[in-house]
This record gives sequence, structure tokens and C-alpha cells, in this order.
Amino acid sequence: MKEFLIQRYRQDPLGPAIPPTLVQIDDTGRVIRADRHTDTMFGYEPAELIGKPVQQILASRQDDPFAPANRHRLNDGQKVLVTFRHKEGFFFTARLGLHTEMRDSDQAASAAITLRDSIAMDSSLLTLAEQSAGFGLWELNIASNEIGWTEGVYRLLELQPGTGLTPEQALFYCQAGQNRVRALFRRSIRTGKPFRIDLSILTGKQSQQTVTLAGGPLGDSREPQRLGGVIVNHSEAMRHDDEKQRVQSILEATGDATEDLVLAVNTRLDLLHFNKPWARQFYKAFGLAPSVGDNLSKLLGDFPNERRLIERLWQRALERDSFVAEMPLNRQGEGFPVYEFHFQSLRGPHNEVVGATHVARDISDRLKRNLDDDRRTQFDPVTGLLNRRAFLEHLERALTHQHRRQFTDSLLLLDLDNFEQCQENTGSGACDRYLRELAATLGLRVRQRDALARLAGDTFALYIENCPEPRVRKLADEIREQIARFQFDWQGQQLQTTASGGLLILGGEQPEQPEQLLSQAANLCHTAKISGRNRIHAAHARHGEQPAGSSDQQLEQLRNALDNNHLLLEFQSMKPVASVTWGDHIEILCRVPGANPDDTPLTPNQFLPIAERFDLVKRLDRQVIRQTLDWLDRHPLLEPRLKYCGFNLSLASILDDSFAEFMEQAVAPLAYKPECFCLEIREAHATQYPDEVAVLCDALHRAGFRVALEGAGASVESYSLAANLPVDIIKLDQRVMKHLEKDPVQQIMVDALHRIAEAAGKETVATFIENDETLRKVRTLGIHFGQGFRLAEPQPLEQLKPAVVELSTGRIGG
Repeated sequence: MKEFLIQRYRQDPLGPAIPPTLVQIDDTGRVIRADRHTDTMFGYEPAELIGKPVQQILASRQDDPFAPANRHRLNDGQKVLVTFRHKEGFFFTARLGLHTEMRDSDQAASAAITLRDSIAMDSSLLTLAEQSAGFGLWELNIASNEIGWTEGVYRLLELQPGTGLTPEQALFYCQAGQNRVRALFRRSIRTGKPFRIDLSILTGKQSQQTVTLAGGPLGDSREPQRLGGVIVNHSEAMRHDDEKQRVQSILEATGDATEDLVLAVNTRLDLLHFNKPWARQFYKAFGLAPSVGDNLSKLLGDFPNERRLIERLWQRALERDSFVAEMPLNRQGEGFPVYEFHFQSLRGPHNEVVGATHVARDISDRLKRNLDDDRRTQFDPVTGLLNRRAFLEHLERALTHQHRRQFTDSLLLLDLDNFEQCQENTGSGACDRYLRELAATLGLRVRQRDALARLAGDTFALYIENCPEPRVRKLADEIREQIARFQFDWQGQQLQTTASGGLLILGGEQPEQPEQLLSQAANLCHTAKISGRNRIHAAHARHGEQPAGSSDQQLEQLRNALDNNHLLLEFQSMKPVASVTWGDHIEILCRVPGANPDDTPLTPNQFLPIAERFDLVKRLDRQVIRQTLDWLDRHPLLEPRLKYCGFNLSLASILDDSFAEFMEQAVAPLAYKPECFCLEIREAHATQYPDEVAVLCDALHRAGFRVALEGAGASVESYSLAANLPVDIIKLDQRVMKHLEKDPVQQIMVDALHRIAEAAGKETVATFIENDETLRKVRTLGIHFGQGFRLAEPQPLEQLKPAVVELSTGRIGG
């Protein structure tokens, strides 16, 4: 049985720290024990792994720790890099080391080691040692001038064991060293001191060997009667050294014969080899003279921008087989050539990564020629990224193949916050260098299939292909945080800023023109800026854009409705479907009146995009709540009946730190209790901003309000949110309700969400119940409430009135 310590090879800087985990594996390859950290490392609970074969968490058979290559290194106390498979299906690399090794049959026993000085050693042990190490023992009887030696000496001289030789004949094999050997023997006999000499001998088969002859007196060194010693063959080691020196000479000569920059490092970034051109350019760029064995990170300690970039490049080289990058050796200076770096990982005898190398070629002339023609029209001259024209061409090509991909594509538009102020403080030259460095940093995070471009000034765009929506949202937020953390030092000044972004999720109905997609992403980016900056605003692409005149007219209608408190409010009832519950349960809906009394009111699909674009959505939320509360205040007899009054919240209100205080102040003068009001938060917003949503839920709960998660089931994160998010009600999304009565998969998903919600003490609401079959299935699954046209259609809020009671003294209610 063996116990392994497993540690992530590279932690995600933006994710939670993953601690090392211990896993015990028996001799049959099955897991018999796992600690509590296996959940964060592999996604499995410890109990799920016990008894399972270790191949369940390995990427391939080559990653098996019991494979010969891995087993030998682990037994030598080394760590190996192994690729594991997470429960969710993705792969990651980790360091694996042997923690303890034991056998089931091991029992406590006593043992001792003694010096074999008086006990005869088995002769077979001596023979085995001589064969393995290439040596032989000899002994000289001084009185009789007879020499005896072991089989190892015969084997070293390539003679048949037992061949009769005299000492003089033995010396013949020493060739040129015979007189010196005689002199050493005589001096050792005379002085009693040991001796040692390196010799070149010619064997019986005429092969040249290099040996070490060592000897000394045996017994009393003052009057020795015998000499003894050893002959050790160093020929193989010397041939290895000669071959190594020959290869080193060829490597140095080859490297010095080219003007390309050649450099090799180990996994710690210690310099293993470099040629003279690289050393010259490194000294010219940084004023440092490197030596073999120096650490590259320490050498660049006074150049933080270059150090961080070079470390990331080498780390990427250690993780991949090869890749190519273009950049100058020193990015802060002017006049340095631009090199094309070809990185290649170095692997050891067991295919483990032991280092990496690069060959860099000066491409400055080629870049200048390209900039004079094609490159000038394709690439941004400051950052080297795609320019707007090339990005639009890439976008157009990608849209034509979008239907072939498994997941959706996305467009992320990023605009740096307050960058104009940085230009005023430091000048355009420093800002150009900042943009160049930032572009290189962002490029390391972008996949090769994606397209990164600088559209203009401080605006960047990233087209992300074939990536699930939750992962895209997380990636966009990680890029935003990466920009916020990025610092650029220039001549004693530090440049640092944040970015606002618009993330446009493609798929379904969307514009066919790339410019329209950029326009929608720019609108989202504008919303992120006016909502507080340093954030990403995301939405799905919409098919087409309304004409400018129509948009202006609708904006005017919205402003008039807000200024004059003329929003048209409706309510839609929620009915209990699993049990009888007394009281009214309603959700407030909103319309915007038309410009003329006879005009059709604007629907949310028409006015919400305009409200978001012009930063009116937060005001719209508050106006809906105020008008509703004013109407309820005029009908105090509804207070006993009103059990639930729900309001939909926009992202701007969710991110507004003062919203909970606004709600508390708005409800305080009313006769209605806070617990009858519920604020509904979309699942997409809870997924994108989980921390902000949790803070808002806590603040609303402290004030007595309830919170609902609206649109649950739209993503794989629904189950985690339903279990862990501090909400009171789970409202199912339209997509999981559609065809519920016919689709068994949808039924399983709804049932799972309902069970999770019940276990967490939450109520569930099935939305979009349009027919009797869906209603029956919802009742069968035990959902608490239902909402939809089959149960109740939206009605004007004025129709929600207390019941009429006729008394002899008059009418009450109505």
C-alpha cells in the first residue's frame, strides 16, 4: 500500500486556493483512503473514491503512479507530473509524490547491521560486486614476489580467469606506465604509505582502457609483508564525459554560428545553456552579463514588467510542447529589435518535462516591410493586435461557421476607465507602452482560436468561439480583474486602471452584420460604465436594431412616463397547485403608455433595452415599486389578503448598495408588513455576481423582505444556487417548463430543482403554465405554486381590489 501527496501544479490566481490532498492506494490499484480535500481537488467526496480504481481520476494509463517510469522516480524520492481527470470532465496537472509506503503484512521486527571484518564474506557477493562496478582486487606477497588477483582483474584485462602471468608480464599491459608503477610499489614497501595512479592499459583483446590503480600495505605498515589494492575501470565514465564534452562543443559551436538567440532553462528558470548572441543582446537590453546557473527571474528583478512577461512565457513553454511569440527582448526601451521566439519544452528519459528552450530570430526588417503593405491594414501598430478592419473580417468569417459549433460564440468589448486622465498625466508615449504591455498580458490568456483586437484608442474586443455561457461570463470577469490588477512601471510612475465591458452572447436570432454586433456590445459597455465602471454587463444579442427615429420616440415616451408617474402597472396571480393556500399572490408587471391615448403601450422587450442603454433602468425599478406602494396605500383593506407581491429587479438595482435602504424606507409608512413583498432576481445576474447578490439578499432579509430566484434551471449552476443562495422562493425558467408534459428529461430537471429547494426550506413556483397537461404534471411533481395564462392572465392593477361586503350600514370594500 502506498500513500501519495497530490498538489496542483499551477493554482488559478483568480480561483480559490486548492490545498494538497492525501490518497492511499493498495497494491491492486484501488483507493482505500482519501482525505477531506479530495472534494476541492477532484470534485469527489472521499466516500465516492474509496474502493474505486485509481484510473477513475487519471487522464490516461501513462499517468498511473504504478507505471515503471513513475514508480522508479517516486521510489527515488522525486515528484512526478501527472494529469488527472476532474469529476466535471476537465483535466488538470498536479505534482504527485510518495508520502509513505507500507505492506499489509509488515510487522514490527528487530534488525542489526554489523561490520563484516571477522566473518568470511560469500565469494559470490564479491563476484557480483566486481561485475556490477567494473573493478578487481589484487594482493602482492613481498617475500615471494607473487601477485594474486580476483576474477574482476582478469575480466578487466579481457583474459581468461586463471591465466598464468608473472608480475612482469602483468606490467606489460600498462604500456607507458610500467616504470612508474614499479616505483610506486617500491616506495609503498619502503615507506608503508598507500598510492594511487591513473593508467591507460591495453587489454588482451587490444582495447584501450583507462583505470585507476590503488594500493597500500596490508597489516603492519612499518614492516609490510603484503601489499593489496584495487583496479577500477573508468573507461565507460570517461567515454561518457568525452561524449558529453563533444556534444557540448558541437552545441556551443552551432549556437555561436548563428545570430539567432538560443537559450535553455530548467523548470526553475535557471540558465542551462545560451549562445553568445543571446548573451550580447541580454547585456544590451538589461546591462547584465549572465552566467550558466544564474536564475532568470533573479536577473530581471529590477525589470518587473519584463520579468512577469518572461516568466509567463516560460511557464507556458513548460506546459505546452511548443508555441511561437513575437516581441522585443526589452519592451520598455526604444530601438530594440523584435524577435520571433520559438519555444520548445525539454523532456527527460521518462518523458517528464525538465526544462524548455527557445530560438529567437530577428524579424524587425520583415515587420517593417509588412507594416509598409499588408500588415499596416491588418494589425494595430502600437499593440500588434488585430485592428478594427481585420477584426470585422474575422467576425464575419466566424459567424458563417457558428452553426457548426457545439456551444455558443460571444463578443466581449472592453473600454479602459479614465484612460484619458492617464494620458494627460504621463503622456501618450508611456500610455502606448502600457497598451502594448497590457495587450501582451491579455494575449497569454486568450485561446489560439479566439481573436483579440484593439479597435481604437483604449477599446479592445475579444471574439470567443465555442464556449458555454457560464464559462464565458466567468472568463470575462477574470479578464476584467486581470486588467484591474495589471501595473506598469515607467520612469518612476505607475500606470494602473480598470475596464468596463459589454459581453454579447450570440446564438438564436442575432444580427448578421458584424457592425451591428459591435454596436450592441458597445451599448452594453456604455451601461457598465454608467452603472459604476469596473464591471461587465452581459446580454444576449438581439435581431436587428430599431430605427433611430423610433428609438428616440420610445425614449421620450419612457422619460415622460417616469417624470409623470404614468407607468401602466399590471399584476399576474400565482395560484397554489400542490395545496390550498389563502390570500393573494401576485407579480407586478409594467408597460409604458404610448405617445397618444390610442397607441399600443410599449412592452418590456421594447423599452427595457432603451432603459438599460440610457441608464434609466434603476429609476424604472424604483418607479414601479413607488407606484405600486402608493396604490396599495390607498387600499388598506387588501392588507390581510396580500401574501405575496413580487417585483422584478434589474442588474443596476442589484448592484446598487442603497436599494435595500430604499425598500425599507418606502414600505415603512404602510400598513403592509415587509414579508409580503418579494424582490425577484434573475438567475443570470446571480451567476454573474454571486457575492453582490448574496449581500443584497442578506440586507433585504434583515429588513424583513423575501427574495426569489427567477429563471432557475436556465444553466447548470441552477442546482447550486437553489441550494446555497439565501433566497426564499425558486421560480422555474420558461425553458424548463416548455414541453414539460412531453419531455421526461425536463421533468427530471424540474423534480430535482424542486427537491433541492424543499430540502433547503424554499418554495417553488412553476411559470408559463399554458395548458391543462402542464398543470397536471406540475401538480404531480409537487410544485407549490403555478403561474401562467392557464391559471390567470395579467390584469390592470386597478382590478385588484378588496372583496365587496354588503352590510345594513353600507358596502365595505370594492
